[in-house]
Amino acid sequence: MAVSKRKGTFLGLLIAAILPLSLYLMMRAVNDGNIKIPRYYRIDGIEAVQKDGKTYNDTIFHQVADLELTNQLGEKVSLNKTLQGKVLAINFMFTTCQTVCPRITREVSKIQKAYEKKNPDWVQFISITIDPDRDSVAALRVYADNYKANHDRWYFLTGSKDAIFHYAKEELGVVLQEYGGAEGTVHSENIILLDKDRYIRGYYNASEPAEVAKCAQDIAVLQLEKKRKK
Repeated sequence: MAVSKRKGTFLGLLIAAILPLSLYLMMRAVNDGNIKIPRYYRIDGIEAVQKDGKTYNDTIFHQVADLELTNQLGEKVSLNKTLQGKVLAINFMFTTCQTVCPRITREVSKIQKAYEKKNPDWVQFISITIDPDRDSVAALRVYADNYKANHDRWYFLTGSKDAIFHYAKEELGVVLQEYGGAEGTVHSENIILLDKDRYIRGYYNASEPAEVAKCAQDIAVLQLEKKRKK
């Protein structure tokens, strides 16, 4: 217990140095200084592993497959290749949404601006439209500009609707909802956090300030943790 507490305190001190003071104080208010390593999500299976003459069960977690889309600058982006080595914070939106999308985008903007001041290379923010038929590259550029997005650090992506739907459901396991503003489109209020190895490490409801603060904290924690052993 004492070792675990010291580890949490050490992580807290590192995060205090990494995050802007305002964001760190918000995180402390939410977590009372108790820093934990984000857990893994979505189990693909269990594998028997031999070690030191004994058999152990090893959990195989889902590694998210690649997706190639186009950003608001008209550039092709591979989430696993172009952004290799970065933590990804992903959300879904569409530009004509008048309900949850503006609120989610504002919350993502807060985190993006915080990391823009310190360690901007650590994380890439990804907003994927679920209405690509209407959300052209030009429309996404206007939307991004309205929220003063850093175009290098925050991509608004469009592409194949089938590929986007498949990625959301089969790769990220996102809860699907229907919204009248874009008939037949996937929507979620979650920010999904992927680590550098593309394991899912968190789902955060962007409507809850405490969860947004936790997402900001976990981005830093994922940069500090050691690479998962294969």
